[in-house]
Amino acid sequence: MTQTDSQQFAERIAVLVPCYNEEKTITQVISNFRKFLPAAELYVYDNNSKDQTARLAAEAGAIVRVERRQGKGNVLRRMFSDIEADIYVLVDGDDTYDAASAPGMISKLLDNRLDMVVGTRLTTFDETAFRPGHQWGNKILTGFVSLLFGREITDMLSGYRIFSRRFVKSFPALSKGFETETELTVHALELRMPVAEVVTPYGMRPTGSESKLRTYRDGFRILKTIINLFKEERPLVFFSLLFVLLALISVILMIPIFITYVETGQVPRFPTAILSTGIMILAFLSLACGFILDMVTLGRRELKRLHYLSIRAPGQNER
Repeated sequence: MTQTDSQQFAERIAVLVPCYNEEKTITQVISNFRKFLPAAELYVYDNNSKDQTARLAAEAGAIVRVERRQGKGNVLRRMFSDIEADIYVLVDGDDTYDAASAPGMISKLLDNRLDMVVGTRLTTFDETAFRPGHQWGNKILTGFVSLLFGREITDMLSGYRIFSRRFVKSFPALSKGFETETELTVHALELRMPVAEVVTPYGMRPTGSESKLRTYRDGFRILKTIINLFKEERPLVFFSLLFVLLALISVILMIPIFITYVETGQVPRFPTAILSTGIMILAFLSLACGFILDMVTLGRRELKRLHYLSIRAPGQNER
């Protein structure tokens, strides 16, 4: 799509760039998106940078704001709360994502009445930008989410996304850090929003620019977020699995005691019998919690869905 084509969007477009110490790249990011989305408003949210990120962003023509609470999730929550637009373009400030893909991604969202379009990096990327360890970690975590919530997204951790207004204004944004991408994906899958992916080039950071992602620390945080979301959004399944585990332990402990009782009529390991009984009681309590929380979750999901539906769909003119 050409620059002229991108000027034909009638919708208000906001480009959101969360930043922390990106002075090496922020000017180029703003220039690139200004070229391909000339009518869009560019917002840079500085997250306590210790360099000249905020000053350079302002000089490049972006609207610069500050979020003092550290973490990408905190920045995202603030951006989604503050900014009013019809279409939101979320992109990292490290100049690794392709600005030229933005008009096409927006067109796909509008033409197909979607709520989220994800720029997937898994096909076209610089080998030094997407290290094998990160590729495998991404595949494992994305596969885990697909198993639990659905298989519509192949690059769950992509930081390049296009959102409709009704996605943004219905998103609770509870995460604090890099796990926010997981929360974005699960939010779309749980409300069964129409989503799509577009293959986009993924480049390497320029010399002197360092990634803020810490592979193991952030990987475990993302995994913890997935498990928490599984518990919150699929409580019956979660607590049923816990029930099976506890019941299995209880039965394993009880088998030798039961055999001895049948043979001798005595219960020689009375403490073990009490432990087995207690674990089985916990198992059924877990199952009961699953049924109760499942009803609560259903009601909460219905309310979220109704709020989502109350917001105008992308490409739909107000009447």
